Amino acid sequence: MQSTIAIVGRGRMGPALARALTAAGHPVVGPLGRGADGAGAGVVLLCVPDGQIAAAAAAIAPREGLVVGHCSGATGLDVLAPHEALGLHPLMTVTPEGAAFAGASCAVAGSSERALATARALADALGMRPFEVADADRAAYHAAAAMASNFLTTIEAAAERLAATAGVPRDALVPLVRASVDNWAALGAERTLTGPIARGDEATVARHREAIAERTPDLAPLFDALAEATRALARAGPEVPA
Repeated sequence: MQSTIAIVGRGRMGPALARALTAAGHPVVGPLGRGADGAGAGVVLLCVPDGQIAAAAAAIAPREGLVVGHCSGATGLDVLAPHEALGLHPLMTVTPEGAAFAGASCAVAGSSERALATARALADALGMRPFEVADADRAAYHAAAAMASNFLTTIEAAAERLAATAGVPRDALVPLVRASVDNWAALGAERTLTGPIARGDEATVARHREAIAERTPDLAPLFDALAEATRALARAGPEVPA
């Protein structure tokens, strides 16, 4: 992995990877704008929206020894044809402030043994733990990642809104959220679940529903869907003392 790495894409992922790979001692060019041909690089990483990957790959002239990769979680390698191709999807949220890749997992793929080895080497350089995801499984894998991260943020935003109606600030919820995630990581969902639904206290759940309908009525359908899913989880788990 002494080849120059060209990064195409100036959104969130591109700059974050450029900084991290540079810090790891790799020669990096970019992030470059869309349409860049990656001239002079041995590896070109496309950090562009999924719908733009094929066009970005087409802008790069195939040449011997070149490996072209994308950082999409849901997209297979076929969009990178005819290049020798790799996939590198850090399983980590990237904000405008950047990302901490070290310690995260990373989905990798390669159209050849060399391309796969390159993807693994990039993940290792960033301190990530690589694992392979087949093209046929990528949509399911990425959906799980979106649920674990994006949907969690949506739920916390809803909780924050409702808490604000009672004068409770967001930072009061933070230790609870962190403990819940840590418990889930250590014990799994079924052993982590607590609260009125897990205890079978439907009278309290009904009061929750009434408060939401009164104060944040647009959140009622979300509450209903989550309550039903939580009931199913509670039925599958150990009994929670009342």
